[in-house]
Amino acid sequence: MKHADSHLPDEQLLLDIDGELSKHEERLVHAHLSACWQCRTRKQELQDAITDFVRAYQHEPHPKLPPIDGPRALLKARLTDLSGKTSQRRPGVFLVPALAGIAVCAALALGMMLTHLGVWRRSSRAMQGAVIVTPNARLTPGVALLLNRVAVCAQPNTKNKTVTPAVRRRVFEEYGIRDTDPRAYEVDYLVTPALGGADDIHNLWPHSYSSTAWNARVKDALEDRLRDMVCTGNIDLAEAQREISSNWIAAYKKYFHTDKPLRAPVE
Repeated sequence: MKHADSHLPDEQLLLDIDGELSKHEERLVHAHLSACWQCRTRKQELQDAITDFVRAYQHEPHPKLPPIDGPRALLKARLTDLSGKTSQRRPGVFLVPALAGIAVCAALALGMMLTHLGVWRRSSRAMQGAVIVTPNARLTPGVALLLNRVAVCAQPNTKNKTVTPAVRRRVFEEYGIRDTDPRAYEVDYLVTPALGGADDIHNLWPHSYSSTAWNARVKDALEDRLRDMVCTGNIDLAEAQREISSNWIAAYKKYFHTDKPLRAPVE
């Protein structure tokens, strides 16, 4: 069992999903889940990943795939292998789960199987040539510093933190953006530094300035709204980070009470 300030490994969450933990381990896991929204979110992502695969397999069984218990066992084996590797995260930061997609470990485990069903290929093609309005959850899950509300609100509301040219190039390369004017994009922080967002490649993505109504300037307005709400005590910092990293467009609609971007920020 992990310490209280850590997070449960995927292998343990999967065992809990399958009901394979001992009674003692189950009590410890559920006690941790009751206090950790990140692990509750991760457990739901794993459940959704398994459910999506099972539905796809039942809808279109493929002769190259083993019975449904086989992919499930493979998923466990891959997660066990991944959980044993040393984390590459920098100290003092944590990944913010992105609810819009299957997160890194589950995606790696399921990718090869979903490719046989055509699911993965269709998803990849859909991203090519499309205007990016939300980040790829595998590349940009969001990263936040371990700061509390007082520390965040004591800092200035930084709007345009400098991203080095080398990091900009890496972000564009990861998203496959070539032969275009980089000035048409903001290398945007998914979790803004004004809400404790970290200077980390996993917190950056190329956000169009003008090719979509849901552009970088619209997200700036949401960042200001959430910071104001955090600093006035109307929303928890962790909740604001989760909302903006999970689905910033849904968060905008929620906090601006509209289904489309407003032309000017509302005070």
